[in-house]
Amino acid sequence: MIKTTEEYKNHGMKAFTAATRQSSRGRHPGAAALNKRRRRERQSSNMAARRLRRVVASQPGFINLKSSSGSADSLSSRRKRVNKNKKKNWNKHSDINDVEEFLDDVRLQERTTGGLLSEKADDSLFFVDVGQPKKAEQKPEPKAAEPVEGKKRKNRASRPLRIDLILQHDSLVPPPKDVLAYQQPNAKKLRRIAQKAEQLAAKGVVPRRQKQLLNRRTVVRTAKKAATETNNNPDREYYNIWGQETKDSADPWYLQQTGKKLVKRPEKLNEKPSMLPAVEVMAPGGSYNPDFFSHQSLLQEAHEVEVKKQKEEDKIERQLAVNKEDTATEETTLQEQVEGLVEEEKEEEEEETAANEEESEDVAVGAIALAEKKTERQRKREKAEKIKEQRRLAGRRQTDQRQQLFQLRSIKASIKQQEETTEARHKQRKAKQEAEKAQPRRLGRLKFQAPDLEVQLSDELAGSLRRLKPEGSVLKDRFKSLQKRNLIEPRERAKFKRRHKVKYVEKRAFREIT
Repeated sequence: MIKTTEEYKNHGMKAFTAATRQSSRGRHPGAAALNKRRRRERQSSNMAARRLRRVVASQPGFINLKSSSGSADSLSSRRKRVNKNKKKNWNKHSDINDVEEFLDDVRLQERTTGGLLSEKADDSLFFVDVGQPKKAEQKPEPKAAEPVEGKKRKNRASRPLRIDLILQHDSLVPPPKDVLAYQQPNAKKLRRIAQKAEQLAAKGVVPRRQKQLLNRRTVVRTAKKAATETNNNPDREYYNIWGQETKDSADPWYLQQTGKKLVKRPEKLNEKPSMLPAVEVMAPGGSYNPDFFSHQSLLQEAHEVEVKKQKEEDKIERQLAVNKEDTATEETTLQEQVEGLVEEEKEEEEEETAANEEESEDVAVGAIALAEKKTERQRKREKAEKIKEQRRLAGRRQTDQRQQLFQLRSIKASIKQQEETTEARHKQRKAKQEAEKAQPRRLGRLKFQAPDLEVQLSDELAGSLRRLKPEGSVLKDRFKSLQKRNLIEPRERAKFKRRHKVKYVEKRAFREIT
């Protein structure tokens, strides 16, 4: 069923009067509270009536009897009450259309004319129209008839394209000034330094920095010759890449670009880490059928190595051994037991000695305090003695310098002796460095341990290769050789440690058999 707007309006008014009557029956403590409640109820009823009108207008088939202009006039006549103390309502309920129109007009004037029209002069805005200027009459010269297509093309070429006109800058507003482009870091400081330099230059004073630059020696710098000639040199000779030439005589630029020329290695990389040979020859005594004396000398060398090891072991045992004097005896144990009982007598003796020392110190301090103050006469005497001693030392120094003139021969001899001593130390240091080149260096946390000498005793010697007993390992020998020549660091075998204990489990099949 469709209802008209008047029916909905009457229904809302009835609801409002019923609500007001119901509210008037109640008793309120004050008139202010009653008015506030009535105003709230009136606002709620108006909102309900507006909501009903919107629902009716949205239904299909509804016919509006009143014109839209009347409703618009009624809305504009009523002023909407808004709290403008809150900032969020300023933009929402403030009419700034006139300000925006004014600003748009100002921007348009700046874009089109480059400024405000009110500030422009009359000559730039107006001109006197005197008509089209008359051209001087000239006799037309006879020209050859040009085709129509050529004229059109000529006019079209003189006219700019539409795309160029679109991309063309049509605003007369100058671009904003880039402030950062004109800024300079430490401008004040640099300006102050420049002003100070000008003041010094006016006085004729040269700054210390400039004086150092002037006193600096001029170094003749020779231009470094390029290793290879550049490829863009027009005077460069022609090079045939297919020619049969060696690498030495070939073009250096071609060899460098093609990668056929090796990079120059640093001199440090060409030095060997050790002077020892890769394979050391065994001593003659290590042969399967050696000479008697060479075999004995090799045995003596092995014996010395073993004696040295034995001495080191004995030294460690002596260091770890317990001293017999440090062992506890009956006397020491008794002394430890009675140590706390005799402590009182010792304390009394120490107190007496400390009191005597304090008395002696007080006497000494008093004597020093009495002797601190000096008279004027004593000070003058001390000053004169001090000056006399300084003069005596200066005269002694001059006498020594005169005596040194007669000692030139001995001084030269001492200087020559010092130079010889320095030269001998230098040679000794050089020899030590050369000897260290043949010794293994410490490259890691472990030191190099020389392998045992592979030597056979006299009764173990074999007369032929068939009965020779092999000793040592080729792999171990090569590994030790790499360590000795400083190619790899000394290492030890990695220790394997089990995280969990091995657990033995008896399988079911084995259990059934047993």
